[in-house]
Amino acid sequence: MHVAEMVAPNGAGKLPAAEEMRAPTGLRKMARILVVDDEAHVRSMIGATLERRGFEVLMASCGRDAMAMLEENSFDLVLTDIVMKDGNGIALLERMHGQQPNLPVVMVTAIHDISVAIDSMRRGAFDYLLKPFEREHLLSIVQRALDHRMALEESHTYQQNLEHVVRARTEMLHQAMEDLEHSYDVTLEALGDALDLKDSETEGHSKRVTAYTIALARAMGISPADIKVIARGAFLHDIGKMAIPDEILRKPGKLTPEEQEVMREHCTRGYHMLRKIPFLAEAAEIVFSHQEHFDGSGYPGGLRGSEIPIGSRIFAVADTLDAITSDRPYRKARSFDAAREEILRCSGTQFDPAVVEVFLKIPNELWHELRSEITGQNKRFSTFDINHAPKPPLM
Repeated sequence: MHVAEMVAPNGAGKLPAAEEMRAPTGLRKMARILVVDDEAHVRSMIGATLERRGFEVLMASCGRDAMAMLEENSFDLVLTDIVMKDGNGIALLERMHGQQPNLPVVMVTAIHDISVAIDSMRRGAFDYLLKPFEREHLLSIVQRALDHRMALEESHTYQQNLEHVVRARTEMLHQAMEDLEHSYDVTLEALGDALDLKDSETEGHSKRVTAYTIALARAMGISPADIKVIARGAFLHDIGKMAIPDEILRKPGKLTPEEQEVMREHCTRGYHMLRKIPFLAEAAEIVFSHQEHFDGSGYPGGLRGSEIPIGSRIFAVADTLDAITSDRPYRKARSFDAAREEILRCSGTQFDPAVVEVFLKIPNELWHELRSEITGQNKRFSTFDINHAPKPPLM
């Protein structure tokens, strides 16, 4: 096809000098455009038109050369003929769209068939340019295609920046929540220390039983999030004793039945102290049920089996382990082996057999290590650090 047929006449087939020098408003300079056509004079005409407007133009005579150039260069736009000697331009369109879906492609053809245009658009073409065309029509389509490419790039950049901001803010929020949670736990440790001062008989008991509970919960495969809740419940299990009169709490001799009833109220009192605090609401359930027995003989609710929260069932074993292996005014501490025998004896009555089964697989060395960490006030030990306690190997 001749150049005269390609461009609709305007005088002698050229734009007036003033129009030739003026690009459409907003037309982007220095964009790189690939022109693909097997007719040299068509390539030259389109290339010359675009170069006069300040674009960088590269040309290919076939689909194979076009794909090779796409691999070696980056382009902002491709204009390609549909019918070429070495193949179908639609196939080239599909290959380009498959590799660079955001690269706009304008199909240039003399085929006046709307079905061909529709098919091109469905396969990813940005627009369709029929021969012959005016130069201003060519430049208008190029402008819109480059605007489209720019909009996609700006949208992608905005999305990346937005994701970066979201990640940064999420990390800041996560760090703030960790700091807040740490401050909560520091407060809880201070509260536990205050309880130890009030009930000196069980000094260090809350920290030891919490460490034992964490280790046993990890061995049972409890999730880290749930272990944190269980650890707080274990640490605060006796918090209700803050409301028990000193003459009962510190009484050296045996309690009367009436005094025992008052002492038993510490479960309920501790629960009511904690349940209104959002981050301790779940832990409050463990505080309430930590004296329940697996067979239903415990208090305050007489719960049995799975009615008792798993955290309380785990705590019950850890609590007895510490009670037996710690000194009391009325007796000396016994060995961990003695504690194992007593816990096994009470499996199915006081304790959940499933928890006891896991407990018995844990070597005594682990309990010795945890006790030494706390007794020695090792600075590396944090009461609520669930990752610090070693995970017991199961046999």
